[in-house]
Amino acid sequence: MLTVAQARPSERAEFIRKTYMHLAGAIGAFVVVEFLLFQTGIAEAITMFVSGSRFMWLAILGGFSLLGWFSRSLAAKADSVQTQYTGLGIYVVAQALIFAPLLYIAASYSDPTVIPTAAILTLLMFVGLTAVALTTKTDFTFLGGILKIGGFVALGLIICSAIFGFTLGLIFSVVMVVFASAAILYDTSKIMHHYSSKHYVAASLELFASVALLFWYVLRIVMAFSRR
Repeated sequence: MLTVAQARPSERAEFIRKTYMHLAGAIGAFVVVEFLLFQTGIAEAITMFVSGSRFMWLAILGGFSLLGWFSRSLAAKADSVQTQYTGLGIYVVAQALIFAPLLYIAASYSDPTVIPTAAILTLLMFVGLTAVALTTKTDFTFLGGILKIGGFVALGLIICSAIFGFTLGLIFSVVMVVFASAAILYDTSKIMHHYSSKHYVAASLELFASVALLFWYVLRIVMAFSRR
């Protein structure tokens, strides 16, 4: 398979354009779905449901992990663009449902500038990290093993916090921002060195996952500071 890095400059430029256009579209779709969840009262209902028991939140996270794995695998392995779109659509809706409680709490109980501030910070960080990954000759796919181990550790801490009832504080959120930043560098290199030019939809899904993770923990940090 001819990868994007091996393709002609014109094909590589077209892949990058399509990938980031689809990433922007996925973010836009995420915003629309969140708006509908808020307007219909579903976001509030999910928040009340999750807050009833920490084990409910753990079950939701487990279901989301399986759904996320399925949709990302579906998009990454499919040669059909339509199938890649299906994977991306499933993942965007799943992310919107997972984000609904956090965004509802941020919108209802925090300063009204919290969500816009977190969104702007996430955008600036993503642009900076993308520029580093695309303009330097460094192949950041070497971060894959580190991210895999770090992901298992983070998941273990999240599960333990849900089971034993302790809170993962500000330091954990800061560490996860670093983790998500490394994931963006890794994903950007990965789509250039391991994806073909026809997998631009799957590439946008990979980037969207890392952007969502970054936004989640940046928002938690901003919320923590707004309460001080």
